[in-house]
Amino acid sequence: MWSQQRRLIYFPSPGPVPSAAAVLPTGRDVVLDTEDGIRLGAWYFPGRGEAVLVCNGNAGDRSMRAELAVALNRLGLSVLLFDYRGYGGNTGRPSEEGLAADARAAQAWLAAQPDVDPQRIAYFGESLGAAVAVGLAVQRPPAALILRSPFTSLADVGAVHYPWLPIRRLLLDRYPSIERIASVRAPLLVIAGDRDDIVPLSLSRRLYDAAVEPKRFVLVPGAGHNDPELLDGSQMIDEIEGFLASTDMT
Repeated sequence: MWSQQRRLIYFPSPGPVPSAAAVLPTGRDVVLDTEDGIRLGAWYFPGRGEAVLVCNGNAGDRSMRAELAVALNRLGLSVLLFDYRGYGGNTGRPSEEGLAADARAAQAWLAAQPDVDPQRIAYFGESLGAAVAVGLAVQRPPAALILRSPFTSLADVGAVHYPWLPIRRLLLDRYPSIERIASVRAPLLVIAGDRDDIVPLSLSRRLYDAAVEPKRFVLVPGAGHNDPELLDGSQMIDEIEGFLASTDMT
């Protein structure tokens, strides 16, 4: 179990991933270079000067978030969707340290685009990607932080699903968002479903409670972890639009 644990955490699709233009005609296929020499495939959908960096969950690839990118782009936002190392045909193997490096590379690329205001970049993190986004927000503060189905720590999630195992002693990758969230100095929106059987609602709420103001918690009734309501559902997108408007992002 100890030697194979990352196979129980990360579920990448091998690729290939279709072209960004297949999602939106204005989409661009781009490559991100990490500090440790990994090249990451990504999609960029240009909008106005405001932008959103999307940190995916632990499964699939960026094509599974295409509907989210379209919905955010329709709000006038530039959107960067990227795949972590080992995902979507990228080289390398995923790990907590590796995904953090991947997110830094994505943020640096987005901030350098001539059509993006680097002071008006929001981070959107989904599930495991929420933990990646929290870590990035501590290092490189965003204009706003949106966390969908976030957890307190990977150990807490593991304890829910494998209560008979000494998870806290075994884990290599811990993603301790509960220890980091109070250091985030950006407006925060947390979105969670009340039927999430992957990341319990209680963990999302605990993380929210540990965060500083300004913050907002949105409950999507009847939504499970992978339901469409938490991908591009109208309530979620409307809440994101209103939240970003309140932070002068849109």
